[in-house]
Amino acid sequence: MNVLQIMRTRPVIPVIVIDRLEDAVPLARALVTGGIRVLEVTLRTPVALKAIEAIANEVEGAITGVGTITRPEDFDAALKAGALFGVSPGLTPGLVAAARDSALPLLPGVMTPSDVIAARAAGFTELKLFPAQQAGGIGMLKALGGPFPDVSFCPTGGISVATAPDFLALPNVACVGGSWLTPADAVAARDWGRITTLARESLDLRRSASR
Repeated sequence: MNVLQIMRTRPVIPVIVIDRLEDAVPLARALVTGGIRVLEVTLRTPVALKAIEAIANEVEGAITGVGTITRPEDFDAALKAGALFGVSPGLTPGLVAAARDSALPLLPGVMTPSDVIAARAAGFTELKLFPAQQAGGIGMLKALGGPFPDVSFCPTGGISVATAPDFLALPNVACVGGSWLTPADAVAARDWGRITTLARESLDLRRSASR
């Protein structure tokens, strides 16, 4: 799958932080059961790569990606763990070169029009607006739509279930990223049923956006 196909799979890509390796598989299964197949597991904890490997090997239907790619060497580590795509909070010449040499599709982060120009010049037309709210949110995405009609965005950062429909209603937004599908208290309590319910409810967000 290419990045745009991944982005269009579901309206929300959950941004997942896994602290306990034993939570990885049941958490991913809870999301997939609820209809959310694209999972971004961030490289923010020591067990992240092992969690990605476990999900990739054991959770049927999951499209597992690695988030918080910030160094060129992260590409090889992600591929070895079984990741099918990568997400970065920004884009540097080193990451561009690594992406060109890697089989891992990359969704790079941007925050400003200059970032978008640089990313597009490097061959990327699917971008993560991050942090979305701090970057201007809905207003910024509307403003970017004029000069960059060929770019599709996944805004991430500060988006909630209440605001997601407003973002998804924009023609240049393919999906949103959010952490509300995996609340820290639900993960800590291993309340997988609650996470499945949140995942299921998120499938209606694009319908809500079109009303």
